[in-house]
Amino acid sequence: MRRLSFAAVTALLALGAAPAPLVDSARLADAMPALKLSEYRFFADGRGRVPAPGLTRYTLNTPLFSDYAEKLRYVWLPPGTKATYTAKGVLDFPVGTAIVKSFAFPADFRAPAKDLRIVETRLLVRRASGWVPLSYVWNADGSDAELKRTGARIPVSFIDAAGQRRDLDYAVPNVNQCKQCHQQSGAVTPIGPTAGNLNGGLDGHGASQLLAWAQAGRLDQVPADAPRLARWDDTAAPLAARARAYLDVNCGHCHSPAGFASNSGLYLQHDEVSPAHQGIYKRPVAAGRASGTAEFSIKPGDPDGSILVSRMASIEPGVMMPQFGRTVVHEEGLALLRRYVASLPQ
Repeated sequence: MRRLSFAAVTALLALGAAPAPLVDSARLADAMPALKLSEYRFFADGRGRVPAPGLTRYTLNTPLFSDYAEKLRYVWLPPGTKATYTAKGVLDFPVGTAIVKSFAFPADFRAPAKDLRIVETRLLVRRASGWVPLSYVWNADGSDAELKRTGARIPVSFIDAAGQRRDLDYAVPNVNQCKQCHQQSGAVTPIGPTAGNLNGGLDGHGASQLLAWAQAGRLDQVPADAPRLARWDDTAAPLAARARAYLDVNCGHCHSPAGFASNSGLYLQHDEVSPAHQGIYKRPVAAGRASGTAEFSIKPGDPDGSILVSRMASIEPGVMMPQFGRTVVHEEGLALLRRYVASLPQ
């Protein structure tokens, strides 16, 4: 199932929209988060479709897989502030920033602009004490979303791009799961909006979003040598670049020297140079039964003999990787990783 664009959806929904209210920056600074998403006034229509002024939509070259959910991504910066460019890791956003991400399913992925259902909107709010993750679950009629600290399971049904019906229990993470995935050196941090992942056109078209942000006064600078992460589904890009971008976004936030799985010695960022840290001929530290009969995280030329591939192909708790954020196998991502491992010289 290929990744679909929400550009047309957003444009259609925005037609005829009334002037939007301003985002409530005071609410973002409160010690206690809002119980209702509408209290922040991020959206002009109150239904999560039409962004308020100053809420900037962005897309990523390679996004995190979340049970085939489409995602509407926005960032809001306090007036008069801008993000600071960093070549590695996420951009440095000012205190008061809100990163807003809605997870949505069309009734039929062959017609993504029809019957769009937003099931969850996640916030990462930067306060003086650090980033705070918050998950809001939309009610049945789509009129508002409520804060859910303990997570939730939401039944979802849709027709996929191949015309097949899919039924799944979409998982809203609890606070501890959010903190685990977003942990770097013990602190919560965003994952997606890095220079490399924003260095591409909105929805994959046009000028770099980094340049657009700088021109709009939302980013301090864009060096000429800014990194660019490959798009995982761009068949014109090199296979290795696509696969390593996929691993970076889906696995690298935990499998990094500063991540939750740092003691594994498996570091899956796209720019990791050590073959052993990439997993090539690397024996697991403590995978247990998750290793199956395989000896190495990645065995070049042998996808079936690679632990990384087998864990991505699983949905069994304690075996599957990533362990949070999905309940089904990403068949297209798995196929990409199998081709990549098969292509590695033995």
